[in-house]
Amino acid sequence: MADRIIRGRVEPGKVAAEIRVAAGRIAAVILAAPLPAGGAESIISEGFLDIQVNGFAGVDFNRPALTPQELRQAAEAMWHYGVTRFFPTVITAPLENMLRTLGAIRRAREEDPVLARAIPGVHLEGPFLSPEDGPRGAHPRAYVRDPDWETYQRLQAAAAGLIRLVTVAPERPGALDLIRRLTEAGTVVAIGHTDAGEADIDAAVLAGARLSTHLGNGAHAVLPRHRNYIQKQLASDGLFASIIADGHHLTEFFVQNVIRCKGPERVILVTDAMAAAAAAPGLYRLGEVLADASPDGVVHLPGTPYLAGSALTMDRALDNVRRFAGIPVGCALAMVTQQPRRLWPDIPGGIVPGAPADLVFLGNGERLEVLETVVGGETVYRAPGREPR
Repeated sequence: MADRIIRGRVEPGKVAAEIRVAAGRIAAVILAAPLPAGGAESIISEGFLDIQVNGFAGVDFNRPALTPQELRQAAEAMWHYGVTRFFPTVITAPLENMLRTLGAIRRAREEDPVLARAIPGVHLEGPFLSPEDGPRGAHPRAYVRDPDWETYQRLQAAAAGLIRLVTVAPERPGALDLIRRLTEAGTVVAIGHTDAGEADIDAAVLAGARLSTHLGNGAHAVLPRHRNYIQKQLASDGLFASIIADGHHLTEFFVQNVIRCKGPERVILVTDAMAAAAAAPGLYRLGEVLADASPDGVVHLPGTPYLAGSALTMDRALDNVRRFAGIPVGCALAMVTQQPRRLWPDIPGGIVPGAPADLVFLGNGERLEVLETVVGGETVYRAPGREPR
C-alpha cells in the first residue's frame, strides 16, 4: 500500500483538509490545507456502511450456492456508489437453505481478504417475523417461525459468529426471551416485519431492541390513524430507525417526518438492495421468491403490490434524503457513516488518525455523485473522466 496525500473538503462545513495516508491508514489530518486545482467542488467522506443488502449487481446473496467470486463482484460494484462496508442480509427461507447461505458468506470472507474487510457482519432478517400479509412483506409465509434461541444458535454457528443484527417481530411467542439473550450476547436487535401492539414494542425495547428495520415498510397497507406500530416506533426514544429513501418505499414527507421525529442522529439510511440494484430491469431471484424490477426502479413480487427489496444505490439514497428532508449533505452522510457505528462502535471509520483510509470523493452539484472511492488508501473506483489525484 503506497503512502499518499489526499486533499479536498470534509464535512461538516466543507473544511479544506489534507489527509495523509500511510500503510492503508490515515496518518494525519491537516485542516485549512490548500486545495488542488479543481478540488473545491468535491467533498471527502469516509466510506459508507450499508447494514441491509440482499444482493447487488446481479448477485443474490440468498443463494446457498453463493460463491466468493460472486460476492466479490457485488462488493466491487458497491465501490462505484461509495459503499466500502456492508452487511449481507439473509432473509426467510427453509432453515437448511439459510444455514448453507450463511456458511457460504462465512467461507467467502475466509477465502478473500477484500471481503473480510468489506463485511463486518451479517443481518439476519428472518425467519422470526410476522406471518401476516403486509407485515411479512416478500418473506415466504411457509418458513417464518416463532423465535427460539436454539434455532438462532444454529444459524450463528453456521455464520461462525458473523450475525451482528437480527430483525424480530416482538409479538411472536419467544421473541422477548430471544431479544434479551441476543442483547446479552452483544448482538443488535431490530424490530421489523411486525404486527406488534404497543405493549409488545415497549417490552421489546425494555428487553434490548435498539433499531426499527426499514421503518414504514413491512406493514399493512391500511392501519388505524393514530394507534399503530409505525407511530409507536416513531415515538420510542430507545429505537434508531433505518429507512429506504428511494422515493418508492416511502413518500418524501414520511422521510421528512421520520428525521424530524427521531432527529437525524437516530436515522440510518439503508438500501435494502437486491440483485436488481446496479443491474438492468427484469426478473431476479431474492432467495425463495421471484422479483420483478421495473424500469422506474420499483421491485415487487410479480402480480402483487408487495415490494421485494429495492434497486436503490446508496449515492441515490443520500441525494434523495437531503432533498426530501431539506438537510445538509453532512447530515445525510452521517446517516451512512457515523450513525451505524453508534450501534456497532467496533467497526472502524472516521476521518481521523489511525482510522482505515476508506474514503469517498463526492461531487456536490445538482446531484450528489461518487467521483472516487478509496479503500485502504488505494483508489478502487474512479468515475469516467475524473483525473487521478
